[in-house]
This record gives sequence, structure tokens and C-alpha cells, in this order.
Amino acid sequence: MLAVHTEAMFPRQEVNWGGNVVYRAPRLHRPGTLEELEELVGRAERVRVLGTRHTFNTLPDTTGDLISLERFGQVLSLDEAAQTVTVGGGVQYAELGAYLHGRGHALSNLASLPHLSVVGACSTGTHGSGLRQQGLASAVTALELMTATGERRTFSRAADPEGFGGLVVSLGALGVVTQMTLRTEQTYQVRQEVYEHVPLDEVAARFGEVMGLADSVSLFTTWQHARFDTLWLKRRVDGALSALPARLFGGERAAREHHPVWSAAAESCTVQLGVPGPWHERWPHFRAGHTPSSGEEIQSEYLLPIEHAPVALAALFALGDRLAPLLFVSEVRTVAADDLWLSPAYRQDSVAFHFTWRRDESAVRSVLAEVEAALAPFGARPHWGKVFETTPERLEAVVPRLPDFRRMARSLDPGGKFRNAYLDRLVFQEQAAASAGD
Repeated sequence: MLAVHTEAMFPRQEVNWGGNVVYRAPRLHRPGTLEELEELVGRAERVRVLGTRHTFNTLPDTTGDLISLERFGQVLSLDEAAQTVTVGGGVQYAELGAYLHGRGHALSNLASLPHLSVVGACSTGTHGSGLRQQGLASAVTALELMTATGERRTFSRAADPEGFGGLVVSLGALGVVTQMTLRTEQTYQVRQEVYEHVPLDEVAARFGEVMGLADSVSLFTTWQHARFDTLWLKRRVDGALSALPARLFGGERAAREHHPVWSAAAESCTVQLGVPGPWHERWPHFRAGHTPSSGEEIQSEYLLPIEHAPVALAALFALGDRLAPLLFVSEVRTVAADDLWLSPAYRQDSVAFHFTWRRDESAVRSVLAEVEAALAPFGARPHWGKVFETTPERLEAVVPRLPDFRRMARSLDPGGKFRNAYLDRLVFQEQAAASAGD
């Protein structure tokens, strides 16, 4: 038997990044080789993989063996001819961004946090922003999966373009993703500018125009005063860019740098005020070397067809008095449609409503019921890695490829080694008393 670094998780508690989830797994393993990982997976009854802990629910948890791939944090290869990069299961976007830029390459998009692991972000359908920007998982062209027996299997979009759509946003239900290959392009620069106090009526009346102002656009609000506190515009510097006016859609161009939370200091944020910089230092809102967002928090997010954005905005502003006391901030973005079965943007250009809540889970869940009721007429889909109240029946209605994914999971993992209570209830729609709670 190989020696693997293993920690008993009790009495010490392991928690997620936001501090709202305590993991119940009795053991946490940090294998350093594929052989060690193979042995762990092969002999375990239940297995889940722990990424960078930016999931705000119990999706990663298990009553069996929890595995961290942090020792698999290497970029494995860069294929200049094919314009692809292959990374180990523990690589974070901050590390990958610096590596690619230093070699003249780039990714087309990034999330607001560079601290996320590539595999974890792709597996949960995490995204950036942009009318023409797809979620992060759309860049994946191939992956290696360790199945329940410890066997390693390689899948690619080229070999199976239809089935591959079920393999990338997989929620860890198919096996351990030991490596991923992503599409790259030539490196480029991005500049970022912010406008203050943009009225709701301007945004609602011309939503497509507002969200088309830049390659990546974000609106931040606490759903009060019928306005957005800030409008963030991120533009690729591929050539000569036209200068932006002092006023835009009723907002004033900021003379200082901003944090998404209006009252917070901006030191942790990426450079603004139109100063160009490398793509991996501008697409995210937060710098790699700083604590992102607010720290102790809870996050929720819902995506729905973009044509419903103006009416959905009005519905959320109508809840402003209920939302604001619990919020740090809320962000409105857009995401281009993709073909990934469990992606919240599957086959629909989407508007995304993101909520960064204060860490009061019972109060948050109470108000989430009102948020979901307001967004239900528009077919809202929750982000798999956030806190939501959406029922299994509702998920079945708004995630059309869920039955296909269940069949794929049962084929690759017939014994349910990679399942837990979260997956049993929401994806497989079964109750499993032996699994970790959700």
C-alpha cells in the first residue's frame, strides 16, 4: 500500500472559503502521485474531490474519503501548434494565467476570482461575463477521468462532440478529473473602466446596448434607489479603442478605483481607470494575491434567458427592501450560450444575477425563496456551486439534459462511488441516508 498524506478531520473542522459549510468527511487525503490517487479511489466506498473551497453548499462533501488535488497543481504541457494547454487537477487560474501570458498565450475569458481551480470552476459551470463570452468550461477540449476502479480514461470533444457536452460540467459525479486540456489564443491586453450611479430605467430600456458596451460588463447594486452603484467595462485592447465619454447611460465615469462593494477599499481589486494590462490581471475583479470579495459570506446565482432581463430586473428591485439588509452586493452579468448539458447557460444566451450575502444562512434561505419565486416565470437556473432553494422537480423542468446526464453518470459510475446527498437529491432525485448531508 502506498503512503498517502491523510488527515483525520475530527476534532479539527474543515470549512469552505466563505465559512458557511463545515465538511463532514471523516478523512481528507492529499495524494501526490497518480498511483496514490488510484489506490485511494480504488479502495474507497465513497469519494469526493475538494477544490479551492469556493463552493457554498455541500456539493464537495462526503461521508467517505475527501481528496484534495492541490499537489497536482502543475501545468503539464503547452501545445503551440494546436493552441491548447493541459493542466493538472489542482491548477488555479491565477497560476495558469501567469504561465500562459509569459509564453505569449491566453484564455478568452476568466471568472471574477482568479483563485479558483480550473477543474473545479469548469465542473460547476462557473463563468465570466460578456454577450459573446461563454462560460469557462467551453474552453475545455479534452479531459482525463479516473473512474471508480482507478482506471484513467481520456475523452475529447473531437472524438465525441455530442457526449463531451455531458462530461465537462460534471459536478464531480463521473469520477476524478486528473487533467484538463483548454483552448488558448495569442495573448492580449485589457483595459477596465468604471461608471458610477447608472439609473435602472436606462439599463432596463436599453439592456442589450449597455451589456454590449465592452467585452465584459458587470453591474453592481444592492437593489435600492432604482440604480446600479457601478458599471464595470472591460475591453480587449486588440487595436485602437475609442475613448469612452464622461457620461454613459446616465452614469458618471469614476475618478477613483472601486470595489464591487461600494463602501469597501479597492486595494484588492484589479487595476481600473483605463490602464491597460495583461488579460489575466484585468478579466477578474480581484487580484490574485489578495483576499477576494468580502470573505465570510454566502453566494447565490441564477441564470435565465437574456430577453427576460428588463422584467427580471424590475422584479428584483421590487424586493430591494428585503434584499439589501442581507447583501454585501449583487452583480448582473451576461453569458453566451453553450452546449454543455449541465451548464446554466445551456443553449441560451443568459443574464446572470449574482448575490453576495452576509453570512446569515437561515435569513438568506428565507429571502432566496422570494428571489426564486420572482425569477421562476423566466426559467431561472441556479449555479450548482452556490446556495439555492430550487427543488429537484424545478431543476428537472429547467435543466433539459438532466436525464441524459443521469444515464451517463450511471454508466461511468454504476456503484455511485462519487455521489453524495447533494447529488442524490438534486441530480439523481433519490434520498441516500448514508451520504453527507446537504
